[in-house]
Amino acid sequence: MQPSAVAPAAIRVAVMPQHEFDPPERFIAASVGPPGQRTFFLQVSGGGRRMSVSLEKEQVRILGERLADLLDQVAGFEGAPEAATGLTDNAPMDTPIEDDFRVQSLSLAWEPTRRRVVIEAHEADLPEEDDATLSPEELALIGSIRVVLTPAMARAFAQRCALAIEGGRPNCPFCGQPLDPGGHICPRANGYRR
Repeated sequence: MQPSAVAPAAIRVAVMPQHEFDPPERFIAASVGPPGQRTFFLQVSGGGRRMSVSLEKEQVRILGERLADLLDQVAGFEGAPEAATGLTDNAPMDTPIEDDFRVQSLSLAWEPTRRRVVIEAHEADLPEEDDATLSPEELALIGSIRVVLTPAMARAFAQRCALAIEGGRPNCPFCGQPLDPGGHICPRANGYRR
């Protein structure tokens, strides 16, 4: 066996998420703060543990959209919007809200044998399998969570993602950019403030 063939396996083992919720008692996307200054979070709890991780609004939007697309493709009736009825969680985040880490990378997967959705959030971008820039010890220090959801729970979470990004600043009817309370410089108005 060649030594280079062993390195990728070591990386994969070391990259296993530090915190796993299979299944979680609660998993939501939410924001804190006034429109235009909101901080977005994923909050997961289960087994007497709770984690809150911050991320960008765009990451929440893309996660929700990709999750809905995945469910449409592989989950069938189990992941249909009707299956999420009764699982909708519109309650605010649990307090205190302490940011365990800032999400740099997200992954989404379908586990066909168990028919489950797997969402992982990592504090740092993970190296490619053939990239050995980080030692196994350094990889083990990267904050990570892994959440395993039934299709119905995943659909309810995707719906919550869509709600979390709503309620921000209204968009300019001319250029589509977010409006600040004092207006904004609109490119469609030749740089004049609206």
